[in-house]
Amino acid sequence: MSIGNSPDGNSPEDERPFEEDRDEREAERPSIGRALQQARIDLGLTVDDVSSATRVRIAIVHAIEQDDFAPCGGDVYARGHIRTLARAVRVDPAPLLAQYETGHGGRPAPTLAAPLFEAERIRPDRHGPNWTAAMVAAIVVVIGFVGFTLFSGGDDDGGTPAVAEGATPTMGKPDSSPTPKNDRADGAPKPDASESAIAAAPQNKVTVRVSADDGRSWISAKDHNGRLLFDGLLEQGDSKTFQDKEKIDLVLGDAGAIQLYVNGTKIDDKWQPGAVERLTYTKGDPEAG
Repeated sequence: MSIGNSPDGNSPEDERPFEEDRDEREAERPSIGRALQQARIDLGLTVDDVSSATRVRIAIVHAIEQDDFAPCGGDVYARGHIRTLARAVRVDPAPLLAQYETGHGGRPAPTLAAPLFEAERIRPDRHGPNWTAAMVAAIVVVIGFVGFTLFSGGDDDGGTPAVAEGATPTMGKPDSSPTPKNDRADGAPKPDASESAIAAAPQNKVTVRVSADDGRSWISAKDHNGRLLFDGLLEQGDSKTFQDKEKIDLVLGDAGAIQLYVNGTKIDDKWQPGAVERLTYTKGDPEAG
């Protein structure tokens, strides 16, 4: 007669080795925060770099790396932050999410499809008329009317018509069709408008143009005082231009997708897709930052 056996005939002692092996495996696996922190360090990134690339606040990045998920504001947000940080440091988020679910009561109930991180944004009050939008629309109409008057009025008084920045002006005689005027002494053709705008960068400043020609990329740009000029995502085909009197500091989340123009000159560095690059350019460049 056996006492204390389980219904299937196995004693509790028979299950202990399996539980001990599982506990040992759990103890050997690093925590979620430690895994994310080590991956970030291996890539040579700072917490500020990861925060800029993901738009997760620095305080939350620090907390998650210490396995403190309370500042995330709930399990749904915590999972979203873990997934975002894992991708930023090139770690598969699935095992980390499974590890989080194991320690926090399993997967949450499905929620309505909506952006997860809009809680950090300030939403305008939609009650009542949107007077700001109406005022902006009125200003745009007035500016458009004034601009049209200036352009159309230039021909009536015999003067030179107004020209938008980056466009090439033309001169014409009253009794003939307008023909392009070549202002260059050597007779060489003028570059197109986009090249002219780059070449016209002032020499007393540093001008950096960032263009997402081959894909989307997070970028961050700061001036010589460390003031943030831009921090966000450039979709493919988008571009941004930054100027400062001394220097521009850049962080490119996917340098392989980016084309740079520094002080009117194209930078021909061949960065690998997915490479994170930290660059600095001054008035004396182009040269690699």
